[in-house]
Amino acid sequence: MTSVRVEPSSKVSTADVIVDWYAGAARNLPWRRPDVDAWAVLVSEVMLQQTPVARVEPVWRDWTVRWPTPADLAAATPAEVIRAWGKLGYPRRALRLREAAAAIVERHDGVVPRAVPELEALPGVGTYTARAVACFGYGSPQPVVDTNVRRVVARLVHGQAEAGNARTADLADIAALAPPEPERAVRFSVATMELGALVCVAGAPRCGVCPVRDRCAWRLAGSPAHTGPPRRVQKFTGTDRQVRGRLLDVLRAAAHPVPASELDATWADAVQRSRCLDSLLTDGLVEQTDDGLFRLPQ
Repeated sequence: MTSVRVEPSSKVSTADVIVDWYAGAARNLPWRRPDVDAWAVLVSEVMLQQTPVARVEPVWRDWTVRWPTPADLAAATPAEVIRAWGKLGYPRRALRLREAAAAIVERHDGVVPRAVPELEALPGVGTYTARAVACFGYGSPQPVVDTNVRRVVARLVHGQAEAGNARTADLADIAALAPPEPERAVRFSVATMELGALVCVAGAPRCGVCPVRDRCAWRLAGSPAHTGPPRRVQKFTGTDRQVRGRLLDVLRAAAHPVPASELDATWADAVQRSRCLDSLLTDGLVEQTDDGLFRLPQ
């Protein structure tokens, strides 16, 4: 990333400063290309939930080549979808995306809807994802609020070190900052997300290169420490997530259903392993055959 210094002026709005900064600082991500359609944007947004960009990009490229339309994905088997999801984590998202594709085919003739309420009605699509698809997929000005945006607003507007829990007012806060021109408003939505991802990061923000540092309420207040509960850092080693991943690794690599003994070898703690296998069965990510073998859902 090339750092771009944008000196704020009282005659230039905060939103315009952020949009102008983004023009020179944005990462070259494939789902941001102008020729990418709303379906590819939806796929990217689902994959990016709690998953780093570097892990998402190669899977997204393969996925959008293999299933370039909702109808293509809807016609795939659950097993194909889970295998293609690979190591992105939280594989239930893969099945929900397939369910969303089927709903798009059934309700919208295979075309991703434009309206936020219709997007929110799709399986696995919440407020953030619906607004992101409307904004980035269709160019509809929307306040799009993810964790990064909430952190920017908390510091820039409210003078707080961290955003805390999500609030209903978050959408209104970002909407109040957005420029009036529709095209600029769309750019502002992605630019604010980028500012939070690259500069106004959690823990140790890079205030020295922030384009709105001279307008930031938190910085002007002397960068007071966060007084709320400490941020929870998610661990992975030894968790059920790790065990579930190992069980799925075996099934993704298997050409045929496998006996329980092959799954037993993945994890020494039999109680935890059994609990995780049960949860995968409940989530529809694994199924058991009539003869007691295990496989990905068909």
